Amino acid sequence: MDSFLIGLIGSGIGPSLSPPLHEREAVHHGLPYVYRLLDTDRMGGDVGELIRTARRFGYDGLNVTHPCKQDVIPHLDELSPDARMLGAVNTVVFDGDRTIGHNTDWTGFAESFARGLPDAPARRIVQLGAGGAGAAVAHALLTMGADRITVVDSEPARARTLAGELTARFGDGRARPAPAAELPRLLERADGLVHATPTGMARHPGMPLPAGLLHSGLWVADIVYRPLETELLRQARAAGCRTLDGGGMVVFQAVHAFRLFTGREPDAERMLAHLTDLIAV
Repeated sequence: MDSFLIGLIGSGIGPSLSPPLHEREAVHHGLPYVYRLLDTDRMGGDVGELIRTARRFGYDGLNVTHPCKQDVIPHLDELSPDARMLGAVNTVVFDGDRTIGHNTDWTGFAESFARGLPDAPARRIVQLGAGGAGAAVAHALLTMGADRITVVDSEPARARTLAGELTARFGDGRARPAPAAELPRLLERADGLVHATPTGMARHPGMPLPAGLLHSGLWVADIVYRPLETELLRQARAAGCRTLDGGGMVVFQAVHAFRLFTGREPDAERMLAHLTDLIAV
């Protein structure tokens, strides 16, 4: 019988629910499946060395999270078309002597958004965060038909780079960068706000923007899932916004990653139920 050893590379990943999400689904397939955390805070920040070590120790694959989704790319042998296009990797499969990077974040977010905010208007969207997760989320939204995304990041150069890549892919006028100082004006006219930074995570508590900028004409989507109810989502609901938490994205990206690791077809509804149980613990 096939058995699987999988890991997660990232910073401050102790609260991650990826190990039990994967391991619980593997039980239903009768698969011996062990999922380990490879926290760069404890093991050192050399992502390339972690990849090489995981391969030497017989790992079958890795998930990759903040802040390593872009840093990991130079250490891989091959990228899937999606990972190459997005410039970000969240899943690495060891195939013989080759390491192959994939991106299941964008499809995970797309499925979560379609399920949780199916009729949300998407003429003007403001996105906070232009890192690896931000690249995936913006790609998903434009693929699903959003008219225009304005990207705001604490590093303006990163926002400019992502907006340029999106414009090249989807056409003029579909994406543009903006400084944080423009947020009040942008949100006043926006249909939705997407949050794709670590702010709100257990290790990075707080709000990514002033709560007073939220209003009932906005929907708000957060990709943070631990905690599932972030301060941003609490404040958004208090302001009358429709909201989408990060739980759906983490489950659907895990569904797609599990399929890549094992070749088995996972049950998405069952994995959503796993998440509900795990959050309740």
